[in-house]
Amino acid sequence: MQVEKNKRLEELVHKEESAKRTTIILEKGEREYIDQLIKEGKEPGIKPLISKMLDVYRSMMIYDWRFPGEYYCGISRIAFVNVELLEILIQQIPKEKWHENGKRLGEALKVSMETTLGLKTADQESWSSVFNRLRVQGFGDVYVKDKYLLVKTPFISNAEVWTGMLEGLFDFKLDLKTTVPPLVFEIKAKQASP
Repeated sequence: MQVEKNKRLEELVHKEESAKRTTIILEKGEREYIDQLIKEGKEPGIKPLISKMLDVYRSMMIYDWRFPGEYYCGISRIAFVNVELLEILIQQIPKEKWHENGKRLGEALKVSMETTLGLKTADQESWSSVFNRLRVQGFGDVYVKDKYLLVKTPFISNAEVWTGMLEGLFDFKLDLKTTVPPLVFEIKAKQASP
């Protein structure tokens, strides 16, 4: 009986250490904005909103943001861009260059992730972190299932650009299975090192 009491007491002590109460004083306009988000059903409450904001801050490395327009992720400058603007740029590239340009994008992403986050994109152990970084930067949700890569909600809808980008990022050859989102790619073979 005494052992149980000691165990419960120890659990309570450790539980209190993990959670601390914090008071935040908000300006009237800030609190009205938060209340409006909650009222409209866009946020379930103030605690989940603050948790989400901290997750965004951490995931997007907001601490390296020189607000309002200069935002870096390590060595790479990041910009918020409309999908339509990228589509206009892609449409101006000859179709036979889409794959090649996508590959160059992937190689640039690879260098950025390796230098900034220490991720070896070619190592399958790093893929979940790489997929998370792609999601955080707005490229879309990338999943691996057996020998297939699936891209849901891609920011760039051009399948040839994606094929090249993923090949450049991961150093393998892909076989495109679908040309409209969700995009499906079969992983064929590891590319030879130059």
